[in-house]
Amino acid sequence: MDLEDRIRSVAEKIANARSITVMTGAGVSVASGIPTFRGNEGVWKDFRPEEVATPEAFRRDPKFVWEWYDYRREQLKECRPNRGHEVLAAWSQRYPNFTLITQNVDGLHELAGTENVVRYHGSLWEVGCWEECPQSPWRWEERTCPYPEHPPKCPHCGGIVRPGVVWFGEMIDPEVLQKSDRAADCDLFLTIGTSALVYPAAALVSEAKDRGAFTIEINPEATPAKGVVDLCLSGKSEEVLDWVERVLAER
Repeated sequence: MDLEDRIRSVAEKIANARSITVMTGAGVSVASGIPTFRGNEGVWKDFRPEEVATPEAFRRDPKFVWEWYDYRREQLKECRPNRGHEVLAAWSQRYPNFTLITQNVDGLHELAGTENVVRYHGSLWEVGCWEECPQSPWRWEERTCPYPEHPPKCPHCGGIVRPGVVWFGEMIDPEVLQKSDRAADCDLFLTIGTSALVYPAAALVSEAKDRGAFTIEINPEATPAKGVVDLCLSGKSEEVLDWVERVLAER
């Protein structure tokens, strides 16, 4: 089966599915110019994420960690959704039983208009209280951090505010795990732009297949999921998704 046949097969599966779940990873945002936070830029080049994005680092020096996350947000502020984000947003509005699970924290799916997003690793545009007060977490609508002081103080209890992301060594939010587990009960499961290496998210495609879903991977390179899924499409996510959407428009 050549790529065009695979594209048409995916379009047919999408058109006929009663419920669709999509899981996305960093590959979906590459075309938006999202810089890797493991890059060699400026003052942060000597710090590994594993040393900064941890509860221990925040406990030791919350001001330092906040400045690192402000740096990341500043990098992302001008980035915009690409064609892949736009197609997935269109599907979220077109198909009633559509769920998008993302491992990304950049907020581009929401910016594109995707509904019903499950943020597996949280969001750079969300914060919570380090003291776990009942008002936590909360988001701000503009892609600019409204807190000039580092670290900010919780407006509800006066505790220290923390970034709303899952740090190395932390557990995934139980509510997120529950939503993801429910989403694995679907007719069609697509994994797009993920490495298929980060657990427990990487296990979702296997769980969906075990429950009867038809499973698809879209990625430029083969991942460990290739041995699990029913169909693989090799290519950049924004190009493959655009092609699938054009085939759907022909129906």
